Amino acid sequence: MTGEPDLGPARLRRARFAIAAVFCAHGAVTGSFATRIPWIQDHAQLSAGTLGLALAFPALGAALAMPLAGRINHHFGARAALRGLLALWTLSLILPSLAPNLPTLCCALFVYGATSGMSDVAMNALGVETENRLGRSIMSSLHGMWSVGALLGSAAGTVAAHAGADARLHHLVAALALTAAGLVAAGGVLDLRSAADAQAPPHFALPPRSALLIGAIGFCAVFAEGASLDWSAVYLRDVLDTDAGLAAASTTAFALTMAVARLAGDRVVDRFGPVRTVRAGGVLATAGGLLVVTVRHPGAALAGFALIGLGIAVVVPLAFAAAARSGPAPAQAIAGVATITYTSGLIAPSAIGAVADATSLVVSFGLVTLLAFALVVGAAVLRRKPLAAGSASADRDEPAGIRP
Repeated sequence: MTGEPDLGPARLRRARFAIAAVFCAHGAVTGSFATRIPWIQDHAQLSAGTLGLALAFPALGAALAMPLAGRINHHFGARAALRGLLALWTLSLILPSLAPNLPTLCCALFVYGATSGMSDVAMNALGVETENRLGRSIMSSLHGMWSVGALLGSAAGTVAAHAGADARLHHLVAALALTAAGLVAAGGVLDLRSAADAQAPPHFALPPRSALLIGAIGFCAVFAEGASLDWSAVYLRDVLDTDAGLAAASTTAFALTMAVARLAGDRVVDRFGPVRTVRAGGVLATAGGLLVVTVRHPGAALAGFALIGLGIAVVVPLAFAAAARSGPAPAQAIAGVATITYTSGLIAPSAIGAVADATSLVVSFGLVTLLAFALVVGAAVLRRKPLAAGSASADRDEPAGIRP
Protein backbone atom coordinates (compact mmCIF):
# COMPACT_ATOMS: atom_id res chain seq x y z
CA MET A 1 0.00 0.00 0.00
CA THR A 2 1.16 3.53 -0.78
CA GLY A 3 -0.10 6.72 0.78
CA GLU A 4 0.52 10.06 2.40
CA PRO A 5 4.22 10.89 2.78
CA ASP A 6 4.12 12.42 6.27
CA LEU A 7 3.87 9.49 8.66
CA GLY A 8 5.64 10.97 11.67
CA PRO A 9 4.79 9.96 15.24
CA ALA A 10 2.16 12.69 15.70
CA ARG A 11 0.34 11.73 12.48
CA LEU A 12 0.40 8.06 13.41
CA ARG A 13 -1.04 8.82 16.84
CA ARG A 14 -3.87 10.78 15.22
CA ALA A 15 -4.49 7.91 12.83
CA ARG A 16 -4.64 5.46 15.72
CA PHE A 17 -7.18 7.57 17.62
CA ALA A 18 -9.21 7.98 14.43
CA ILE A 19 -9.40 4.25 13.66
CA ALA A 20 -10.24 3.56 17.32
CA ALA A 21 -13.17 5.99 17.03
CA VAL A 22 -14.27 4.18 13.86
CA PHE A 23 -14.32 0.86 15.73
CA CYS A 24 -16.33 2.49 18.52
CA ALA A 25 -18.90 3.88 16.06
CA HIS A 26 -19.20 0.49 14.35
CA GLY A 27 -19.87 -1.23 17.68
CA ALA A 28 -22.43 1.40 18.68
CA VAL A 29 -24.61 0.46 15.70
CA THR A 30 -24.70 -3.17 16.85
CA GLY A 31 -25.53 -2.17 20.42
CA SER A 32 -28.27 0.20 19.25
CA PHE A 33 -29.90 -2.51 17.14
CA ALA A 34 -29.68 -5.34 19.68
CA THR A 35 -31.57 -3.51 22.41
CA ARG A 36 -34.59 -2.88 20.15
CA ILE A 37 -35.00 -6.41 18.79
CA PRO A 38 -38.10 -7.01 21.00
CA TRP A 39 -39.72 -3.85 19.55
CA ILE A 40 -38.86 -4.95 16.01
CA GLN A 41 -40.30 -8.41 16.71
CA ASP A 42 -43.58 -6.93 17.93
CA HIS A 43 -43.75 -4.42 15.07
CA ALA A 44 -43.28 -7.14 12.43
CA GLN A 45 -45.56 -9.54 14.37
CA LEU A 46 -43.03 -12.37 14.46
CA SER A 47 -42.92 -15.52 16.54
CA ALA A 48 -39.70 -16.59 18.24
CA GLY A 49 -39.04 -19.04 15.40
CA THR A 50 -39.54 -16.53 12.58
CA LEU A 51 -37.44 -13.97 14.45
CA GLY A 52 -34.65 -16.53 14.66
CA LEU A 53 -34.90 -17.02 10.89
CA ALA A 54 -34.68 -13.28 10.28
CA LEU A 55 -31.68 -12.93 12.57
CA ALA A 56 -29.73 -15.35 10.37
CA PHE A 57 -29.79 -12.85 7.50
CA PRO A 58 -27.19 -10.39 8.85
CA ALA A 59 -24.56 -13.13 8.89
CA LEU A 60 -25.65 -14.29 5.43
CA GLY A 61 -25.39 -10.76 4.04
CA ALA A 62 -22.00 -10.24 5.65
CA ALA A 63 -20.58 -13.53 4.36
CA LEU A 64 -21.66 -12.79 0.78
CA ALA A 65 -20.61 -9.13 0.73
CA MET A 66 -17.29 -9.16 2.57
CA PRO A 67 -15.26 -10.36 -0.44
CA LEU A 68 -16.29 -7.14 -2.22
CA ALA A 69 -14.47 -4.99 0.33
CA GLY A 70 -11.04 -5.70 -1.15
CA ARG A 71 -12.17 -4.52 -4.59
CA ILE A 72 -13.70 -1.35 -3.14
CA ASN A 73 -10.52 -0.66 -1.15
CA HIS A 74 -8.39 -1.09 -4.26
CA HIS A 75 -10.55 1.17 -6.42
CA PHE A 76 -11.22 4.07 -4.03
CA GLY A 77 -8.33 3.90 -1.55
CA ALA A 78 -8.53 2.89 2.10
CA ARG A 79 -9.82 6.17 3.56
CA ALA A 80 -12.52 6.86 0.98
CA ALA A 81 -13.64 3.22 1.03
CA LEU A 82 -13.91 3.24 4.81
CA ARG A 83 -15.87 6.49 4.88
CA GLY A 84 -18.36 5.26 2.32
CA LEU A 85 -18.80 1.77 3.74
CA LEU A 86 -19.04 3.00 7.33
CA ALA A 87 -21.72 5.53 6.33
CA LEU A 88 -23.71 2.79 4.59
CA TRP A 89 -23.45 0.66 7.76
CA THR A 90 -24.53 3.38 10.17
CA LEU A 91 -27.43 4.42 7.94
CA SER A 92 -28.55 0.79 7.55
CA LEU A 93 -29.54 0.91 11.24
CA ILE A 94 -32.71 2.70 10.08
CA LEU A 95 -33.96 -0.21 7.97
CA PRO A 96 -34.90 -3.07 10.37
CA SER A 97 -37.31 -1.02 12.49
CA LEU A 98 -39.18 0.06 9.34
CA ALA A 99 -39.92 -3.52 8.27
CA PRO A 100 -43.62 -4.43 8.73
CA ASN A 101 -43.31 -8.19 8.14
CA LEU A 102 -40.90 -11.12 7.88
CA PRO A 103 -39.88 -10.79 4.19
CA THR A 104 -39.08 -7.08 4.45
CA LEU A 105 -37.24 -7.62 7.73
CA CYS A 106 -35.11 -10.37 6.16
CA CYS A 107 -34.21 -8.02 3.29
CA ALA A 108 -33.42 -5.19 5.71
CA LEU A 109 -31.24 -7.42 7.85
CA PHE A 110 -29.44 -8.76 4.77
CA VAL A 111 -28.46 -5.18 3.84
CA TYR A 112 -27.61 -4.45 7.48
CA GLY A 113 -25.28 -7.46 7.58
CA ALA A 114 -23.72 -6.80 4.17
CA THR A 115 -22.77 -3.22 5.04
CA SER A 116 -21.57 -4.35 8.47
CA GLY A 117 -19.29 -6.99 6.96
CA MET A 118 -17.77 -4.75 4.29
CA SER A 119 -17.08 -1.89 6.70
CA ASP A 120 -15.70 -4.43 9.19
CA VAL A 121 -13.15 -5.64 6.61
CA ALA A 122 -12.20 -2.07 5.64
CA MET A 123 -11.63 -0.90 9.22
CA ASN A 124 -9.68 -4.01 10.21
CA ALA A 125 -7.44 -3.68 7.15
CA LEU A 126 -6.70 -0.07 8.07
CA GLY A 127 -6.21 -1.04 11.70
CA VAL A 128 -3.53 -3.54 10.70
CA GLU A 129 -1.83 -1.00 8.41
CA THR A 130 -1.78 1.50 11.28
CA GLU A 131 -0.37 -1.16 13.62
CA ASN A 132 2.38 -1.97 11.10
CA ARG A 133 3.47 1.64 10.89
CA LEU A 134 3.36 2.19 14.64
CA GLY A 135 5.51 -0.89 15.18
CA ARG A 136 3.45 -2.15 18.12
CA SER A 137 0.19 -3.99 18.68
CA ILE A 138 -3.06 -2.04 18.65
CA MET A 139 -5.57 -4.52 17.21
CA SER A 140 -6.69 -5.87 20.58
CA SER A 141 -7.49 -2.41 21.94
CA LEU A 142 -9.26 -1.50 18.68
CA HIS A 143 -11.58 -4.45 19.17
CA GLY A 144 -11.91 -3.37 22.80
CA MET A 145 -13.12 0.01 21.52
CA TRP A 146 -15.68 -1.85 19.42
CA SER A 147 -16.93 -3.44 22.66
CA VAL A 148 -17.06 0.01 24.30
CA GLY A 149 -19.12 1.29 21.37
CA ALA A 150 -21.49 -1.67 21.63
CA LEU A 151 -21.90 -0.97 25.34
CA LEU A 152 -22.63 2.73 24.70
CA GLY A 153 -25.11 1.91 21.95
CA SER A 154 -26.89 -0.66 24.08
CA ALA A 155 -27.01 1.74 27.04
CA ALA A 156 -28.67 4.41 24.88
CA GLY A 157 -31.01 1.79 23.46
CA THR A 158 -31.95 0.61 26.94
CA VAL A 159 -32.84 4.17 27.93
CA ALA A 160 -34.91 4.61 24.76
CA ALA A 161 -36.72 1.30 25.31
CA HIS A 162 -37.39 2.12 28.97
CA ALA A 163 -38.86 5.47 27.91
CA GLY A 164 -41.12 3.71 25.42
CA ALA A 165 -39.57 5.49 22.43
CA ASP A 166 -40.54 4.31 18.96
CA ALA A 167 -37.57 2.36 17.58
CA ARG A 168 -38.01 4.01 14.18
CA LEU A 169 -37.35 7.41 15.71
CA HIS A 170 -34.60 6.09 18.01
CA HIS A 171 -32.74 4.40 15.16
CA LEU A 172 -33.14 7.39 12.84
CA VAL A 173 -31.56 9.72 15.40
CA ALA A 174 -28.86 7.19 16.30
CA ALA A 175 -28.05 6.49 12.63
CA LEU A 176 -27.67 10.17 11.77
CA ALA A 177 -25.53 10.87 14.83
CA LEU A 178 -23.29 7.84 14.25
CA THR A 179 -22.98 8.61 10.53
CA ALA A 180 -21.76 12.12 11.33
CA ALA A 181 -19.36 10.83 14.00
CA GLY A 182 -18.12 8.06 11.73
CA LEU A 183 -17.42 10.39 8.81
CA VAL A 184 -15.44 12.73 11.04
CA ALA A 185 -13.46 9.85 12.58
CA ALA A 186 -12.78 8.15 9.22
CA GLY A 187 -11.43 11.43 7.87
CA GLY A 188 -8.44 11.08 10.19
CA VAL A 189 -7.35 7.55 9.25
CA LEU A 190 -4.37 6.83 7.03
CA ASP A 191 -4.94 7.69 3.37
CA LEU A 192 -3.53 4.58 1.72
CA ARG A 193 -3.90 3.38 -1.84
CA SER A 194 -2.89 0.32 -3.81
CA ALA A 195 0.26 0.66 -5.87
CA ALA A 196 -0.32 1.79 -9.45
CA ASP A 197 0.78 -1.56 -10.85
CA ALA A 198 -1.15 -3.66 -8.30
CA GLN A 199 -3.69 -6.06 -9.77
CA ALA A 200 -7.26 -5.45 -8.69
CA PRO A 201 -8.67 -8.25 -6.51
CA PRO A 202 -11.60 -10.23 -7.95
CA HIS A 203 -15.16 -9.17 -7.24
CA PHE A 204 -15.79 -12.46 -5.50
CA ALA A 205 -13.21 -14.98 -4.35
CA LEU A 206 -12.94 -17.85 -1.95
CA PRO A 207 -10.76 -17.16 1.11
CA PRO A 208 -7.08 -17.48 0.13
CA ARG A 209 -5.39 -20.65 1.30
CA SER A 210 -3.20 -18.63 3.66
CA ALA A 211 -6.31 -17.46 5.52
CA LEU A 212 -7.91 -20.86 6.07
CA LEU A 213 -5.83 -22.04 9.06
CA ILE A 214 -5.91 -18.56 10.57
CA GLY A 215 -9.67 -18.54 10.07
CA ALA A 216 -9.92 -21.92 11.80
CA ILE A 217 -8.36 -20.42 14.94
CA GLY A 218 -10.81 -17.53 14.74
CA PHE A 219 -13.62 -20.05 14.23
CA CYS A 220 -12.78 -21.79 17.54
CA ALA A 221 -12.70 -18.50 19.46
CA VAL A 222 -15.94 -17.14 17.98
CA PHE A 223 -17.72 -20.45 18.52
CA ALA A 224 -16.79 -20.32 22.20
CA GLU A 225 -17.87 -16.67 22.34
CA GLY A 226 -21.26 -17.27 20.72
CA ALA A 227 -21.92 -20.36 22.84
CA SER A 228 -21.04 -18.59 26.08
CA LEU A 229 -22.98 -15.41 25.35
CA ASP A 230 -26.16 -17.19 24.29
CA TRP A 231 -26.12 -20.25 26.55
CA SER A 232 -24.26 -19.41 29.77
CA ALA A 233 -27.37 -18.07 31.52
CA VAL A 234 -29.38 -21.08 30.35
CA TYR A 235 -26.64 -23.38 31.67
CA LEU A 236 -26.77 -21.86 35.15
CA ARG A 237 -30.56 -21.91 35.22
CA ASP A 238 -31.18 -25.39 33.80
CA VAL A 239 -28.11 -27.35 34.85
CA LEU A 240 -27.30 -25.66 38.17
CA ASP A 241 -30.85 -24.56 39.06
CA THR A 242 -29.94 -20.95 39.88
CA ASP A 243 -32.30 -17.99 39.89
CA ALA A 244 -32.62 -15.70 36.87
CA GLY A 245 -30.48 -12.92 38.35
CA LEU A 246 -27.50 -15.15 39.06
CA ALA A 247 -27.89 -16.84 35.68
CA ALA A 248 -27.76 -13.45 33.91
CA ALA A 249 -24.59 -12.60 35.85
CA SER A 250 -22.74 -15.30 33.91
CA THR A 251 -23.25 -13.42 30.66
CA THR A 252 -22.12 -10.19 32.31
CA ALA A 253 -18.98 -11.86 33.69
CA PHE A 254 -18.12 -13.25 30.27
CA ALA A 255 -18.67 -9.98 28.38
CA LEU A 256 -16.85 -7.88 30.98
CA THR A 257 -13.71 -10.01 31.01
CA MET A 258 -13.65 -10.00 27.20
CA ALA A 259 -13.87 -6.22 27.00
CA VAL A 260 -11.24 -5.61 29.69
CA ALA A 261 -8.87 -8.18 28.18
CA ARG A 262 -9.15 -6.61 24.74
CA LEU A 263 -8.47 -3.11 26.02
CA ALA A 264 -5.40 -4.33 27.91
CA GLY A 265 -4.33 -7.02 25.45
CA ASP A 266 -1.90 -5.02 23.31
CA ARG A 267 0.69 -4.75 26.07
CA VAL A 268 0.57 -8.51 26.58
CA VAL A 269 0.92 -9.15 22.84
CA ASP A 270 3.84 -6.71 22.53
CA ARG A 271 5.64 -8.40 25.41
CA PHE A 272 5.00 -12.06 24.65
CA GLY A 273 4.02 -12.14 20.98
CA PRO A 274 0.77 -13.41 19.45
CA VAL A 275 1.58 -17.13 19.59
CA ARG A 276 2.38 -17.28 23.30
CA THR A 277 -0.49 -14.91 24.07
CA VAL A 278 -3.04 -17.11 22.29
CA ARG A 279 -1.59 -20.29 23.78
CA ALA A 280 -1.88 -18.83 27.26
CA GLY A 281 -5.39 -17.63 26.44
CA GLY A 282 -6.27 -21.12 25.22
CA VAL A 283 -5.05 -22.57 28.51
CA LEU A 284 -7.22 -20.11 30.46
CA ALA A 285 -10.26 -20.78 28.27
CA THR A 286 -9.75 -24.54 28.55
CA ALA A 287 -9.48 -24.26 32.33
CA GLY A 288 -12.66 -22.21 32.33
CA GLY A 289 -14.49 -24.80 30.25
CA LEU A 290 -13.35 -27.57 32.57
CA LEU A 291 -14.64 -25.60 35.56
CA VAL A 292 -18.01 -25.22 33.87
CA VAL A 293 -18.46 -28.90 32.96
CA THR A 294 -16.84 -30.64 35.94
CA VAL A 295 -17.59 -28.51 39.01
CA ARG A 296 -21.35 -28.32 39.44
CA HIS A 297 -21.45 -25.11 41.47
CA PRO A 298 -22.68 -21.65 40.42
CA GLY A 299 -19.52 -19.92 41.65
CA ALA A 300 -17.34 -22.27 39.63
CA ALA A 301 -19.50 -21.75 36.54
CA LEU A 302 -19.29 -17.96 36.87
CA ALA A 303 -15.52 -18.17 37.21
CA GLY A 304 -15.39 -20.61 34.29
CA PHE A 305 -17.30 -18.34 31.92
CA ALA A 306 -15.17 -15.38 33.00
CA LEU A 307 -12.02 -17.39 32.20
CA ILE A 308 -13.40 -18.37 28.79
CA GLY A 309 -14.01 -14.70 28.01
CA LEU A 310 -10.55 -13.75 29.21
CA GLY A 311 -8.89 -16.53 27.25
CA ILE A 312 -10.48 -15.92 23.84
CA ALA A 313 -10.63 -12.12 23.96
CA VAL A 314 -7.63 -11.29 21.79
CA VAL A 315 -7.82 -14.21 19.36
CA VAL A 316 -9.98 -12.57 16.69
CA PRO A 317 -8.00 -9.29 16.60
CA LEU A 318 -4.79 -11.28 16.28
CA ALA A 319 -6.35 -13.47 13.58
CA PHE A 320 -7.18 -10.39 11.52
CA ALA A 321 -3.66 -9.05 11.99
CA ALA A 322 -2.13 -12.38 10.97
CA ALA A 323 -4.40 -12.60 7.93
CA ALA A 324 -3.31 -9.17 6.73
CA ARG A 325 0.32 -10.30 6.83
CA SER A 326 -0.30 -13.69 5.25
CA GLY A 327 -0.22 -12.64 1.60
CA PRO A 328 -0.12 -9.80 -0.92
CA ALA A 329 -3.83 -8.88 -0.61
CA PRO A 330 -4.55 -7.92 3.03
CA ALA A 331 -8.19 -6.93 2.54
CA GLN A 332 -8.96 -10.18 0.73
CA ALA A 333 -7.29 -12.26 3.45
CA ILE A 334 -9.11 -10.35 6.20
CA ALA A 335 -12.39 -10.87 4.32
CA GLY A 336 -11.66 -14.61 4.22
CA VAL A 337 -10.98 -14.83 7.94
CA ALA A 338 -13.99 -12.63 8.71
CA THR A 339 -16.23 -14.88 6.58
CA ILE A 340 -15.11 -17.94 8.53
CA THR A 341 -15.57 -16.25 11.90
CA TYR A 342 -18.99 -14.85 10.96
CA THR A 343 -20.03 -18.36 9.95
CA SER A 344 -18.88 -19.63 13.33
CA GLY A 345 -20.91 -16.99 15.12
CA LEU A 346 -23.92 -17.97 13.04
CA ILE A 347 -23.81 -21.71 13.71
CA ALA A 348 -22.54 -21.75 17.31
CA PRO A 349 -25.81 -21.03 19.17
CA SER A 350 -27.81 -23.53 17.12
CA ALA A 351 -25.05 -26.15 17.28
CA ILE A 352 -24.93 -25.91 21.06
CA GLY A 353 -28.70 -26.30 21.17
CA ALA A 354 -28.64 -29.31 18.85
CA VAL A 355 -25.95 -31.07 20.89
CA ALA A 356 -27.84 -30.26 24.09
CA ASP A 357 -31.06 -31.72 22.66
CA ALA A 358 -29.24 -34.90 21.66
CA THR A 359 -27.23 -35.21 24.89
CA SER A 360 -27.02 -32.40 27.45
CA LEU A 361 -25.75 -28.84 27.93
CA VAL A 362 -22.80 -30.28 29.85
CA VAL A 363 -21.72 -32.17 26.72
CA SER A 364 -22.26 -29.00 24.66
CA PHE A 365 -19.81 -27.09 26.81
CA GLY A 366 -17.46 -30.05 26.67
CA LEU A 367 -17.32 -29.28 22.92
CA VAL A 368 -16.60 -25.63 23.71
CA THR A 369 -13.76 -26.79 25.99
CA LEU A 370 -12.26 -28.89 23.18
CA LEU A 371 -12.37 -25.91 20.81
CA ALA A 372 -10.69 -23.77 23.47
CA PHE A 373 -7.92 -26.35 23.71
CA ALA A 374 -7.56 -26.16 19.92
CA LEU A 375 -6.30 -22.60 20.45
CA VAL A 376 -3.36 -24.02 22.43
CA VAL A 377 -2.58 -26.51 19.67
CA GLY A 378 -3.05 -24.21 16.69
CA ALA A 379 -1.72 -20.88 17.97
CA ALA A 380 1.43 -21.17 15.83
CA VAL A 381 -0.52 -20.18 12.69
CA LEU A 382 -0.68 -16.65 14.13
CA ARG A 383 3.10 -16.33 14.11
CA ARG A 384 4.06 -12.92 12.80
CA LYS A 385 5.54 -12.75 9.35
CA PRO A 386 7.89 -9.93 8.34
CA LEU A 387 6.61 -7.16 6.14
CA ALA A 388 9.56 -7.51 3.80
CA ALA A 389 9.80 -10.72 1.79
CA GLY A 390 12.67 -12.97 2.61
CA SER A 391 13.38 -11.66 6.08
CA ALA A 392 15.21 -14.07 8.35
CA SER A 393 12.59 -13.54 11.05
CA ALA A 394 9.83 -15.16 9.02
CA ASP A 395 9.69 -18.19 11.28
CA ARG A 396 9.93 -16.41 14.60
CA ASP A 397 7.40 -14.83 16.90
CA GLU A 398 8.19 -11.12 17.33
CA PRO A 399 6.98 -9.77 20.67
CA ALA A 400 8.24 -6.25 19.98
CA GLY A 401 5.86 -5.76 17.04
CA ILE A 402 6.27 -5.35 13.32
CA ARG A 403 8.58 -2.53 12.32
CA PRO A 404 7.46 -0.19 9.56
